[in-house]
Amino acid sequence: MSKFLKSTALALAVSLIAAPAIAGKFGLGRTALPEEIAAWDGDISPNGTGLPVGSGDALVGEEIFADKCASCHGDFAEGIGNWPKLAGGADTLNHDDPLKTVGSYWPYLTTTFDYIKRSMPYGDAGSLPDDEVYAIVAYILYSNDLIEDDFVLSNETFFDVEMPNANGFIVDNRAETEYVQWTGEPCMQDCKDVVEVTMRALVLDVTPDQAGAAEEEVAETTEVEVDEVAIDAIDAELAAAGAKVFKKCKACHQVGDGAKNRTGPILTGIVNGAAGAVDGFRYSKPLTKAAEGGLIWTEAELAAFLAKPKAYLKGTKMSFSGLKKETDQAAIIEYLRSFGS
Repeated sequence: MSKFLKSTALALAVSLIAAPAIAGKFGLGRTALPEEIAAWDGDISPNGTGLPVGSGDALVGEEIFADKCASCHGDFAEGIGNWPKLAGGADTLNHDDPLKTVGSYWPYLTTTFDYIKRSMPYGDAGSLPDDEVYAIVAYILYSNDLIEDDFVLSNETFFDVEMPNANGFIVDNRAETEYVQWTGEPCMQDCKDVVEVTMRALVLDVTPDQAGAAEEEVAETTEVEVDEVAIDAIDAELAAAGAKVFKKCKACHQVGDGAKNRTGPILTGIVNGAAGAVDGFRYSKPLTKAAEGGLIWTEAELAAFLAKPKAYLKGTKMSFSGLKKETDQAAIIEYLRSFGS
């Protein structure tokens, strides 16, 4: 073997030595010092151990979230595409297709802080200062209706927040109660000759469905075509501006021909229409009660709702904080008007 190949082989062998015992045997490295371990140890336990000193609120968090998180998780933590939804899903855990978010499913708020500090933002993990992490967590909590927007989340107030599903988990005792049933010789009698898929996933976007994908593409195309058609009494320029604002809503709502209910109901004909009128959509109790009281979505009512949904209708399932600019409210209402009924 040539000197080059020998040196290459030796370098490769050394690079593959990872176990401390082997490293010690070959005189490589040394035991890490306590302060070196502490510098890398960012674990935060459910009881708060490891939680850093710092603070932040939802108002500050909204700006940071928009800048560093919204490209994947949406402006209102509603999720974009297959990126996770962080808000919503209240009271859905007993549904056939539950929505598991920080607010509806996660039992410990420390998990949220730990994960964001350690792994986010995507592509730049670990770059967030502690105060920014507190602010982002506060915004996620606010988006789930778990705190008010002026609540200051800090290492001192952290456990003032009650997570809805804190008692929703049980200790995994399968080792004691079930594993014994799986030991011993497996049964190899009366086996099927052919294994076939007999059911599909309840979540339709899990199993590829070419027909469904084509159908949705047609719906999106139709929506664009409808948006470009001039309709009487519609301010085309304002409606076009509203189409841009509506991008914030598309994760949950569709509008126009071929629209389907998603996390939120279709919005075709909502302007001057009766609240809670979309067939097949399960509205929240507050919205249902308002609908029974005769709520009509006039432009004024819609503007008030869009400004701050959670203040307008306490308990609403809408997961975003609202459109602060009146120009955005007017634009999106004009856009929705263009779809008539």
